[in-house]
Amino acid sequence: MVTIIGNVRPEDDFTHPLGPEENFNESVYFNFFDRERQMGGFLRIGNRANEGYAEVTVIVYQPDGSALFNYKRPQISSNDGWNAGGLQVEVLEPGQRLRTTYEGSVVYLKDPREMREPSVAFKENPHQRIRLDLVHEGVGPIYGHVADANSQNEFARAHYEQHMRVTGTLQLGDGPELPITGYGLRDHSWGPRYWQSTPSYRWITGNFGDDLGMVLSIVGERIGGVFHKGPDTIINVKDIALETEYEEGTNYHRALKATVTLANGEVHEIEGTVRGFIPLRNRRAGKFTHIGEGMTEYVLDGERRGYGLSEYLDQVE
Repeated sequence: MVTIIGNVRPEDDFTHPLGPEENFNESVYFNFFDRERQMGGFLRIGNRANEGYAEVTVIVYQPDGSALFNYKRPQISSNDGWNAGGLQVEVLEPGQRLRTTYEGSVVYLKDPREMREPSVAFKENPHQRIRLDLVHEGVGPIYGHVADANSQNEFARAHYEQHMRVTGTLQLGDGPELPITGYGLRDHSWGPRYWQSTPSYRWITGNFGDDLGMVLSIVGERIGGVFHKGPDTIINVKDIALETEYEEGTNYHRALKATVTLANGEVHEIEGTVRGFIPLRNRRAGKFTHIGEGMTEYVLDGERRGYGLSEYLDQVE
């Protein structure tokens, strides 16, 4: 039985009754990083059944800095599962094992920064079909919280995360199946959500092996996150002093340094170098949200190397 920290239940891995809010969203997110192949990425599907569509995002960062990418809004009419736009999520063992598959087209971006203008990027770059088949197995506890239905949180009232071991394959076109072995993080949330409902956040995830992973979270001025140590233990983050280096003239982050203080008094130094970057965006009611996604290599306390994703969100005037 997986260790759960918080009021989450294993059966929460399945979808929940559709809420009455127009912007009710139930999303699952899985990132993965193979350090041997220097390749990684993430898959996300968010059901917005009351609005009639799902948000589907697939990205695979390549070792040379290029990326395979797609974003779709396929039509859906219910919240009975995650299966839209070629992306499917199966719960194999609640709380412990899940499978993600994507079979469909992607755009090949030699320079993923071209996604700053999505319509141009999709039109002027080649497309190809891929098949991604991954199994995600928990190496750390589930941690999170399901808030009361009366919660005023407009950025998902229920949310939990878990560090994972990831195995599977990636097939490009008619080519051979490439094995994927590594680590990642999964995230599940449900409730009302607009990307414009939070002013900014920094969400920094990383895995260093079966025994150690991290999430650093800065939402506005609120600091959070955890270090997981083995299958049963998490230690909350108490403070984060974060410095970020950006590409010149942009809000594209390319490196970071963080001094992290944990609730048990431990202090850790983290250096991150972005190995693959893509700028994404969300528009609603005239508001523009920038979401910078960086596949990041970390060095913990000058010694231990790990991989993960650094996600920077900002509202842009």
